[in-house]
Amino acid sequence: MAGMPVLMACTPEVKPFKSTDVTGASFGQSLQIKDHNGNLRTIEDFKGKIVIVFFGFAQCPDVCPTSMATMAEVKRLLGAQGDRLQVLFITVDPERDTQALLKEYMANFDPSFIALRPEPDELDAVASSFKVYQKKVPGSTPTTYTVDHSAGKYIFDSESRVRLFSAYGTDAATIASDIQILLSAA
Repeated sequence: MAGMPVLMACTPEVKPFKSTDVTGASFGQSLQIKDHNGNLRTIEDFKGKIVIVFFGFAQCPDVCPTSMATMAEVKRLLGAQGDRLQVLFITVDPERDTQALLKEYMANFDPSFIALRPEPDELDAVASSFKVYQKKVPGSTPTTYTVDHSAGKYIFDSESRVRLFSAYGTDAATIASDIQILLSAA
C-alpha cells in the first residue's frame, strides 16, 4: 500500500463544549408562560437567538442573584454578539414574584432579560418539563419561606433546541465560550 494517498476529512474541526452537551434532550419544548409584561411566551419566540433558561426567585439570597449577575457578564463578554442572547428567568415562587416585581428584578441585571411567571398551579408541570427540582421550605411565618431549587442553566441554540446544561458556579467566560461555538454554527 505504499504510495497510497491519505484522505483527510473535509469537515471543520468541532470544538468541544465546556458545559454538558444535552443535544437531543427535550427539556421545555412545550413551554408557554406569561412574561413579566403579561405576554404569553414560548421558546420558539426567540428563534434566531441563543436562549439561556434559569429557574429562581426574586427573594433568593445568593444563588439566584449570583447566577443572574453571571448571565449579565456573559452578555457583556459576547460584545456585539450579546444582542443574539436572550436570558429567561423562570420563577419558582409565583406566589410572591408578581409581574411588576420580576420586571424590576430583571432590570437589576439587564433590561433585555425576561422573567417568566407560571401560575402557581402550572409551576410543577413547568419545572418537571426541565427536570428541575423545586420545593417550598417553610419559614418562621407564612410569608418568610424560601424555595430550594435546581440551579443550573439550560442553553438553547438559535433553532430553539436545548443543547447545553451549565452547572451552578460555571464562570461567565466558560458559558460565553460555549455560546460563541453555538453562534458560529448558526
